[in-house]
Amino acid sequence: MHKLIPYLVSVLLFVSCKKDKQSAVLLDEHFVELSTHKLATYTLSSNSKYLVVFESGLGNDHTIWQNKKVAEDIGVKSDIVIYDRAGYGKSSIDHTARDINRLRIELELLINQYAKGRKVILVGHSLGGMIIRDYAIKNPETVAALLFVDPSHESVLHPTQAAEDILYNSINLTNGPDFGGTKETRQLIEDSQYMATLGNLPNVPVVVLTGMKLDAGSTGNTQDLYNAHELLKSGVTDFTHIADTKSGHFIMIDNPALITENFNLLLSKLP
Repeated sequence: MHKLIPYLVSVLLFVSCKKDKQSAVLLDEHFVELSTHKLATYTLSSNSKYLVVFESGLGNDHTIWQNKKVAEDIGVKSDIVIYDRAGYGKSSIDHTARDINRLRIELELLINQYAKGRKVILVGHSLGGMIIRDYAIKNPETVAALLFVDPSHESVLHPTQAAEDILYNSINLTNGPDFGGTKETRQLIEDSQYMATLGNLPNVPVVVLTGMKLDAGSTGNTQDLYNAHELLKSGVTDFTHIADTKSGHFIMIDNPALITENFNLLLSKLP
C-alpha cells in the first residue's frame, strides 16, 4: 500500500494548494475543444524556439506549477502551457476511461494546438511523468528534451485491486466521482501494465529528479523509486539523474529552484 501513498498525498495537497496565495503573474486562459470535453489551458508566450508543456500528477490541477512560481520562472525564457486534464479546474469531465493512453492522446491534441511546428520540452510530475513518457515514445520527432519530476514508474507502482479500491474510495469520498483524480485512480492497475509494454525513451536530453525525503504519512524506501528512475536512461546518451534529499514527492513545492535550474540545463544543451 505504501507505493500508493504519494497519490493520496497528491490529492490532499491539491486541496490545500488552492488556499495558498497564487503568483501575481497572469497567464492567458484558453480552452481546447475536444470531441468529448474541453481542456482549460494557461499560457505565457514570448515566441521562443521551443514550447514547454507541463503535466501535473494525479489529483493536481495546473496551479501546482504556480504555487512556487515554477511555471512563471520557466516562462521568462520560453513559451509555456500548463493545463487541467478532464475533471480538474475548469476542464469539463470526460466519461471515457481516463488511462495513460487516453491522457497521452489528449496531450498530443493540445501540443498540436500550441506547438505550431516547434519541438516541445515536456515537464511531468508523478502520473504526469508516465503521460509525457508515453508521448515521447510515440512522438520522438517532436520532442526536444524531457524533465521528469519524481515520476511514477511501473516497477514501483503496481497496486493490487484491493489497494486501488482503497485509494479510489478515499478520493471519491473527498472529491466525488466526476473529479479527474477519482477517474484516473480507477485506471492505475491498467496504467502500470500499459507502461511495462513501452520501449525506451527517444535519445534526447533527459533529466530525472527523484525526491528522497519521505513525505508525512509515507512509508517505504525512496531508494526503490530512485532505482526505478534509473531505468529511464536506457538508450539515452545524455541522461542526468539527481537524488534530491531536500524534497519529498512534491519537488516543485519543496525545492522549486532545482526544477528551474535543471530546465535551464536542458535548454543549454539544445541547438
